[in-house]
Amino acid sequence: MPEHGNLHERVANAPDVPSGLPLVILLTGFTDAGSAVSGLIEHLREVTDPQPIVVFDNDRLLDYRARRPIFTFEHDHLSEYRPARLELSLAHDALGQQFLLLSGYEPDFSWEAFTAAVLDLSTELGTSGVTWVHSIAMPVPHTRPISTTVSGNSKEIAASVSVWRPRTQLPATAGHLLEYRFSERGDRVVGFVLLVPHYLAETENPEAVIAAADRIMGSTGIVLGLDELREQRLEFLAKVNEQVDSNDELRQMIQTLEGRYDAYMAGRDPDAGDDGGFDERDLPSADELAAELERYLATRPRGDEDKRPHS
Repeated sequence: MPEHGNLHERVANAPDVPSGLPLVILLTGFTDAGSAVSGLIEHLREVTDPQPIVVFDNDRLLDYRARRPIFTFEHDHLSEYRPARLELSLAHDALGQQFLLLSGYEPDFSWEAFTAAVLDLSTELGTSGVTWVHSIAMPVPHTRPISTTVSGNSKEIAASVSVWRPRTQLPATAGHLLEYRFSERGDRVVGFVLLVPHYLAETENPEAVIAAADRIMGSTGIVLGLDELREQRLEFLAKVNEQVDSNDELRQMIQTLEGRYDAYMAGRDPDAGDDGGFDERDLPSADELAAELERYLATRPRGDEDKRPHS
């Protein structure tokens, strides 16, 4: 029977869930720079053998006209229907450790009811804490490690990982509301915001996916196999660097971003040093950079069409 106002339904013959497991939340939605979240969802579905426990109702939560499901048309008939997925699953890491995975699209509707349902499920299953990740575009160089802003109530993780701590207002996501409600009731919750190079924000960036996985492992103690992603990262960075090396404007821009990044990480004013007379206003826009990288993007093999829209 559907539960919590018909928002979700229990899966028949779902596996038993022991108490004390960490809950990992990965929702695609408003922003997913570098496809960090959608890429990690795809990877975890391949390597962690997620077994659905609860499936959320698309008709209650999804705006079909904004995120249209995919049909396959085969000559003269429709042969396959691939609806979006939002589900809570029991998954296993590379060492066989179990964890809970809430993954899929960010709901378009009923955020408060969805959040209440997730909190109730967390209580029922006795989760040990919550970790979630999303990513935003920032003017940072791809030649430096992807940095992170940490939110939530784990002071230790924030102190050791968070490199940017702004005071600002921002457009909300369902993940923010989940974090807020979990924190309100005293659950351990950690949110990671990956700061992905703005000129690579529209690519499928394995570096961003690996960074997301690393943050989750550091927060939860689970171990994720990343060998395939690391191979993809090497290929990805090699092609990006090839494009940069062949364009003087891009190369100068990267050098300027590196100087500002290094100054910030060293605690210096990024605007105080000598940048060789290069005005940041002369930096190419993200759109211009995307055009410069068009040849690279054209060589990237595209996966099955359901990977990004339906994660």
